[in-house]
Amino acid sequence: MPTDRRTVLADAAITVLAEAGIRGLTHRAVDRAANLPPGTTSAYFRTRQALLIALVRRLVALDQAELQATGERTPVPRTAAELAAGLAAFAERRLTGEGRRRTLARYACAIESVHHVELREILVSRRNVARQVVRDFLAAQGLTDADERTVTLLTCVDGLIFDRLVGGGGGSVSAAEIHRLVTAALH
Repeated sequence: MPTDRRTVLADAAITVLAEAGIRGLTHRAVDRAANLPPGTTSAYFRTRQALLIALVRRLVALDQAELQATGERTPVPRTAAELAAGLAAFAERRLTGEGRRRTLARYACAIESVHHVELREILVSRRNVARQVVRDFLAAQGLTDADERTVTLLTCVDGLIFDRLVGGGGGSVSAAEIHRLVTAALH
């Protein structure tokens, strides 16, 4: 558990946002979620916008750390089936437990970023080892547009996660669905 008070508050804010939505994200709700005295959150983040920025920065840091670790422990897939299995496992992590909480918060922040450019700049896609694994696999298949196909494939997987998260398809992603996306990217 993080000991830095700002990190504790940002983590609590992610939980509040995931559970109560953007309207439920208040300084008091974060204080309660962090089990801290009333006024603590506003002492560290004076405005709601400052709280949102801290939340988004923490969310991106957690996501990047997860993607980095995943990419480092995952060899470049040798087959489309291996890539599909890896992407399906990733999608499943994003739909369950801690991953689900962060995914709900991420989508709420993405919508909010339409009106707040500073949030959009923090949320912008970043390079990471996991993305590179997908790109390297596609390049090894002889695709000359591996960078573009990587973006397309990962955007499709993200769309599938979003669809399952909001209720379409029962909340899980099958390896077969992911395999179809990978196959389409290879063609």
